[in-house]
Amino acid sequence: MTTSPTTGPPLLDTPGAARRARVAVALAFGVHGAVSGTFVSRIPWIQHHLDLSPGQLGLALVMPAIGSSLAMPLAGRFVHRWGGRAVVRALLSLFCLTLALPVLAPSLPVLCFALLAYGAMAGMADVAMNAQGVEVEQRLGRSIMSGLHGMWSMGGLVAAGIGILAAHQSLDPRLQLAVAALLLLALTQPVCAAQPDVRAPQQGEEPPRFALPPRSSLAIGLVGFCGVFAEGASIDWSGVYLRDVTGASPTVAAAAYTAFSLTMAVSRLVGDAVIRRVGAVRAARLSGVVATAGGLLVVVANRPALAIPGFALIGIGVAVVVPLAFAAAGRIGDNPSQAIAGVATVTYTSGLVAPAIVGGLAQASSLTVSFGVVTALSFALLLGAGALRRAEGGAPDGSAQSGPGAPGPVVVEPAAREKAVRGSGPNSPAG
Repeated sequence: MTTSPTTGPPLLDTPGAARRARVAVALAFGVHGAVSGTFVSRIPWIQHHLDLSPGQLGLALVMPAIGSSLAMPLAGRFVHRWGGRAVVRALLSLFCLTLALPVLAPSLPVLCFALLAYGAMAGMADVAMNAQGVEVEQRLGRSIMSGLHGMWSMGGLVAAGIGILAAHQSLDPRLQLAVAALLLLALTQPVCAAQPDVRAPQQGEEPPRFALPPRSSLAIGLVGFCGVFAEGASIDWSGVYLRDVTGASPTVAAAAYTAFSLTMAVSRLVGDAVIRRVGAVRAARLSGVVATAGGLLVVVANRPALAIPGFALIGIGVAVVVPLAFAAAGRIGDNPSQAIAGVATVTYTSGLVAPAIVGGLAQASSLTVSFGVVTALSFALLLGAGALRRAEGGAPDGSAQSGPGAPGPVVVEPAAREKAVRGSGPNSPAG
């Protein structure tokens, strides 16, 4: 791997370097997912420890989404100023450390503040990691974003399983999360050291401190909004739907979330192969068809045997939507992290409002009507898939590349750039 003699960031001027960078970025996604999964597994303990009502817990759990939405627009400026490798390392390290905060909170206000910080670090690290992933994808010349998000899902599932086991063994959550935070922090350092140092062009204008989503990213963000709405509604309400609408037992109701999460994780891991075969737009349209079919099955279900496969189909359908949205955003303008931040802000706002909208509609009418809306938004994926055409390739400005692996907008240290010129050259394909 070609490196700078000063700081040693890996370059993406050879196929091997690009592949190693892909592994490093994938592992960062896995660490991020593991932090999230570890926290989720201990939410019941936090509720019991602080004696929170369902409403109070709901208020606390909105804080991470608020923190993410407020902080994500800052990430583009950070990446522009310090480079993707340093920013991912710093933000992912801070995210690992914030894992220990919620279980130490002595009261609801302190818990809300801790979760606000937790969400802010999560959101900014998410943007920076996706910018790294888009750059590596462009250098490899083939889709990898779905697999990266699949690694996030798998990291979350594994960590949640460990957390459930720790809870079963009555391990003190304060000790568990402190140990987990330190272990994940230690893992973050070598993972981030192997990442490329992605930067915007030096002549590019520095993003503002707080940037609203660029207009060019809004259509992409709205597609992501629809996908995340279906995802958030299914995660938060699938168990309740099975219990209240289909009369399922608590154990069977929990199977709906498991079916949704597993099918989404597996679909993300294999999604890149589908995208490479049929293209981003067709893959998004196929996702809309599958998610809509799943939503219809949920709406007409009168027994668990119909609803559980319906939620599984929704999981399959929405799996690649967010990875494709980020891949498309990363090809807008000279600073992919800013466009990704804009798309992420629009997209993840959906996760903030979806549970509340589903609950409000259910209160006014029924859960069946609520999931009728989810089904309609799933169908909107089919109609809006064309907005993701940028994810099928091309330079960041939408122009054609000179080859399948032509590089995107990356700037490295001067010494490293000289080595790249002496080597295979900046325009050589990476894969």
